[in-house]
Amino acid sequence: MSNIDKALEISCKTHSGQIDKGGEPYILHPLRLMLKFQDEESRIVAVLHDAIEDGEITTQHLEQAGFSEKIILAIECLTKKTGESYDDFLSRIIDNDLARRIKIEDIKDNLDITRLKTIDNKDLDRIKKYHNALARLQKST
Repeated sequence: MSNIDKALEISCKTHSGQIDKGGEPYILHPLRLMLKFQDEESRIVAVLHDAIEDGEITTQHLEQAGFSEKIILAIECLTKKTGESYDDFLSRIIDNDLARRIKIEDIKDNLDITRLKTIDNKDLDRIKKYHNALARLQKST
């Protein structure tokens, strides 16, 4: 089985039954991100970018699946740690080029408000946070 096939299988299992803020299957989000990239490493990181944070996957699972250290490190960078501020989270991402490229596309996808049925103040706050994060990440390239 290829690495991309393994990544797709892990992501589908991890996000099975999860629903996004717009009421759609959550798996569509990592799939949309994956399709934004042409190289295998970026596609793998994109489709697995939320697997540790949103599922029961660990870096050990990813190592056992045979993913490279570069891929695992990028996924770790994209995983917000418990108690970590969003600012510190972004700082970790900025230091990893692969993670930064994925996070930029992740934020762009999350900013697509056409997926939401309604927009409330919580959504507006999140949009502002994402715009600020996107500007910071793009400035660092």
